[in-house]
Amino acid sequence: MLRSYRLAPVLLLGLGSTATIPAEPKITTDVLVSRLSSAIENLKTLRCNVRAQERIGAAYQQNRTAMKMSFNPYKVYLRNDKGIEVLYVTGQNNGDAWVYPNSFPYVTLSLDPNGSLMRKSIHHSALEAGYGTIAEMLDGSGQRLNPGFEKTFRYTADTTVQGRPAYVLRSVYPQFRYVSYKPTKAESTKTIADKFGCGEYRILERNNLSVGAIVPAGKTLQVPNAYGRRILLCVDQKLFLPLVVQVHDDKGLFEKFEFHDVVANQPIPAQEFTKDFKGYKL
Repeated sequence: MLRSYRLAPVLLLGLGSTATIPAEPKITTDVLVSRLSSAIENLKTLRCNVRAQERIGAAYQQNRTAMKMSFNPYKVYLRNDKGIEVLYVTGQNNGDAWVYPNSFPYVTLSLDPNGSLMRKSIHHSALEAGYGTIAEMLDGSGQRLNPGFEKTFRYTADTTVQGRPAYVLRSVYPQFRYVSYKPTKAESTKTIADKFGCGEYRILERNNLSVGAIVPAGKTLQVPNAYGRRILLCVDQKLFLPLVVQVHDDKGLFEKFEFHDVVANQPIPAQEFTKDFKGYKL
């Protein structure tokens, strides 16, 4: 549960009276969004544990995943609470990820990280792990077909999450809806999702398309006009990285991610992104 975070009165020693230290000026929305975007963009490495709740059809799927990532070039290792392990390293394994399924036949597979097997029953691919989705929400590059959603975020309060002071950043977008989109040339659903900043999963779900589908010119799709109707971000006041991301759409809760034990920009040995690293079953 979110709790208010305020400075308390302190005793001024030697003066014999109690006074309240004036609170520092509240951070502005523009500064908070800028520092959040910059913190994500400038990440070199990231370790964290993520608790995810995602709506798949009419049900909710929950997962806990230990994650480690290195950027430029992109490398990611994931291990969820079911014992499934994923390792992806840019430029290796012919572009595939190594996947240990922790089930029969208990052998490591090479799978396309954007393929149907790895994308089954999840909102985001291994290539979008970490904070990539939040960066897309805040994208103000002007390339959107429906620009302006990123300007709906507002700093609204302070709170404490996992014992850490955090800023609350909210977006309320009552205009959220599905709109018709007809490509003038063949396009992938990923390209269409990028144009609307809506994420790919709901395009696939709403239009009964498979992962990797190419939409032919002239075919009409129903596409969300933004990422969500209501979004809440709790941003660590020291790291300026999200601790909580919660998204509601026209059906209610769409997804929620909680980031625990976040360690940013601390060196991760290169060996930890190899399939032979001690402790991995890859």
